Amino acid sequence: MLSAVTRPPEQANGAPAARVLLVDDEPSVATELARLLGLAGHLVTIASDGAEAIALVESTPFDVIVSEIRMPNVDGLTLLRAIRSRDLDVPVVFLTGSPTLETAVQAMEHGAYRYLVKPVDGNELAALVERGAQLHRLALVRREAAGQLTGKPIGDLAGLESRYASAVEKLWIAMQPILSWRDRSVYAYESLLRSDEPTLRSPLDFIEAAERLGRTGELGRTIRQRIADQMAAAPESIQVFVNLHPLDLVDEELCSGSGALTPFASRVVLEVTERAALEKVPGLSAGVLRLRQLGYRLALDDLGAGYAGLSSFALLEPEIVKVDMSLIRGIHESPMKQKLFRSFTTLCKDLNTQIIAEGVEVAEERDCLNGLGGDLYQGYLFARPGRGFPQPVY
Repeated sequence: MLSAVTRPPEQANGAPAARVLLVDDEPSVATELARLLGLAGHLVTIASDGAEAIALVESTPFDVIVSEIRMPNVDGLTLLRAIRSRDLDVPVVFLTGSPTLETAVQAMEHGAYRYLVKPVDGNELAALVERGAQLHRLALVRREAAGQLTGKPIGDLAGLESRYASAVEKLWIAMQPILSWRDRSVYAYESLLRSDEPTLRSPLDFIEAAERLGRTGELGRTIRQRIADQMAAAPESIQVFVNLHPLDLVDEELCSGSGALTPFASRVVLEVTERAALEKVPGLSAGVLRLRQLGYRLALDDLGAGYAGLSSFALLEPEIVKVDMSLIRGIHESPMKQKLFRSFTTLCKDLNTQIIAEGVEVAEERDCLNGLGGDLYQGYLFARPGRGFPQPVY
C-alpha cells in the first residue's frame, strides 16, 4: 500500500522540499518515520517492500531514498542495485535493527550514502535527508556541467561504465619517493593511481566513478594487484605506501593470508587519509588487528586537514603520519604553521611515531622543516611521481 505525507513544496528555511521514498515492511515504523520527515518539510512516499519501491523508482524521481535493509523477497541491497542501474546520483540511506559487517560493506560498496542502526533519531534522520538532497541537487548540476564541457554526461550509466572499463584497462601505478634528508637516501615510495583514459585521467574522478558504479572494492583489489606486481620485480629493500579507501581496511582480500600484497606485508605501509570517516567503518578495530598480524604498518595521511581532528589517530594508532601539504606550503613564512609542525613533531616523538612532511616544493620549506626537527620529506622539490621507481634529487 502506498501513502504520501503532503507538505508545502518549500521548507520553513526556504530550501526546496526533498522528495523522499521511504521503504519499510513494518507499517508502524514507516508511518512514524514518514511523520517525522514530513514535519521537517520533506515530501514522503511510502513503499511497503523492495519490489514496490523499484516500481516507484522507475516512474518517479526522488531526491533521497530511505530503506530498511532486511526485507522479505526484495531486500535493501537488491533494491540498491536496481536503483544504481538507473540512477547513479540519488543518495540511499539504509536502516536496520540487525547490523552486520557483511551487509554494511556491501551497502557502502554499492554506493549507499549512509547506514544507520535502529532506533533512529528522527532529527538526525531528517538532517541526513536534507544533506543528502543537497548533495543530490549538486550532483545533478555537476552532471549537466560535465555533459556541456565534455559531451559525455557522467550521469549516463552506459557511458560511465564504458569509460570506467577503459580507465581500468589503462590503469598504471606511479611511484613518488619519500626521502630521509638527513641520510640523503630513499626511505620509501608512495604508490599513486594513474590512468591513460582521457576522460578519467584524474585519480579523484576515477575513484568517484568507481564509487558511483559500486566498484570501490573491485578497484582497490585491482590496484593492490598492480602494486604487488611492481614490488615483485623491485629490489627487496624498497618499501611502498599504499593508499586505501576506508572500506579496504576490512576487505577480506587484503586481510587474508592469500591477499596480493600479503607476501610483501613487512615492506608495505597502508595509508589512510584523516579525511575519511573511519568511525563509520564497521569492524575497523578487528580489521586493523588482522592487518598488523600479517605484518603491515599503518600510516595516517593528511594529518591536520581532516574534519575529525585527531580522532583518526586514536582509531588507527599509526606507526607513521603524513602532515598535510596545506600545513607545509609556505611554512617558512608562517610562524603559526611552524608552531603546528613543531607540535606534531613533539607529539609523534612521544608516541614513537614517524612523521613525514608531504608537498615540499621549495628549498626554503625544506630548510625550515629541518630546523623544526623534520627529516622525512615528499614533494616536487625532490621528485615528481613517475613510472618505475624515480630517484630523488637531493
